[in-house]
Amino acid sequence: MDDHKVLRGILFVLHTKIRWEFLPQELGFRSGMMCWRRVAEWHQAGVWERVHRLLLEELHAAGQLDWSREMIDSSHVRALNGGPKQGRARSTAADRARNATC
Repeated sequence: MDDHKVLRGILFVLHTKIRWEFLPQELGFRSGMMCWRRVAEWHQAGVWERVHRLLLEELHAAGQLDWSREMIDSSHVRALNGGPKQGRARSTAADRARNATC
């Protein structure tokens, strides 16, 4: 299959933020639905994580990463079983005034 056409279609959608069904096939991409399915398949197979690591390794080796601007978010760090279990959530609201009738 033409995976390079699928990848180009995926990158086009991500860059332009158009809907998958509006992916213009006249530009040489595969169908939007095929690209969308491939995103899911490649995610399940761990392709995106491997590509991300490879890019980081290549950029690091070339001295092109500025680690002082590093950021971590939940889309890149997996929380096993939903993360640690906390007790009752604390309110972020200001303290309540005492009840004057008691």
